[in-house]
Amino acid sequence: MIKNKFKIISLIFAIIFMFSCKKVNKSSSDHLPTLKGKKILMVFGGWEGHHPAVFVTKVSKWLEAAGAQITQSDSLEVYTNKKIMDATDLIIQYWTMGEITKEQFRGLENAVKRGVGLAGCHGGLGDSFRNNPEYQYMIGGQWVEHPGGKIDYTINVIDNNDPISDGIKDFEIKDTEQYYMHIDPNTKVLATTKFTDSIHTWIKGRVIPVAWKTYYGNGRVFYLSIGHNPKDFNTLGAKELLFRGIKWASGSKYEPIENTLKAVYE
Repeated sequence: MIKNKFKIISLIFAIIFMFSCKKVNKSSSDHLPTLKGKKILMVFGGWEGHHPAVFVTKVSKWLEAAGAQITQSDSLEVYTNKKIMDATDLIIQYWTMGEITKEQFRGLENAVKRGVGLAGCHGGLGDSFRNNPEYQYMIGGQWVEHPGGKIDYTINVIDNNDPISDGIKDFEIKDTEQYYMHIDPNTKVLATTKFTDSIHTWIKGRVIPVAWKTYYGNGRVFYLSIGHNPKDFNTLGAKELLFRGIKWASGSKYEPIENTLKAVYE
């Protein structure tokens, strides 16, 4: 009788433990900062081939549903508006190529250094101002090629402990660009992609980061290379990475500075 009671008690504890684990795993992304009440500046423009206005419309719906307060600008001149920049918690930029003036860049750079977060994707953040190496230094990388143009490829999530990527499985993305990038090898990489020899034989097996997080001064910077077309974010894994990265970057002013240093060559 005592033995049976012991078995029943052990079973109850085992069940409680299993449910506790599930709860922790399920809620890990809940540790990310909330967007409710956050003031987000969305800056869009540049090359029209990336459909910047469509991107902003799509992402704005996510942010509004989360309770964020959004300001939109189709001009880089907004970076020189001290009143707006001082009141902003997060900048989401989607501006491919183009040029940024010294005054505009200083406004952006100073805001991020002070603790305004910066997030974005694809060419809208990782191929914005090719003639400004200081900007590339801030982002942590720069696009250099997309072999084959629009193709199907796999994203491998490599960090299951970070709340941005935890619980997101490897996924396929179709008919879009696979970015080959020059990157800062000290950023915290969350997801990668591996190249094949279907286009260029010499890049077979090469692995390039797809999503990373870093700091520039006190500002959190999140980048995702997916996003050639806003429809890319109809893929759940891509949407989750971008949305969670936005949430993380929005916490610069309010959260302790994390150690995101992952030195590859140490």
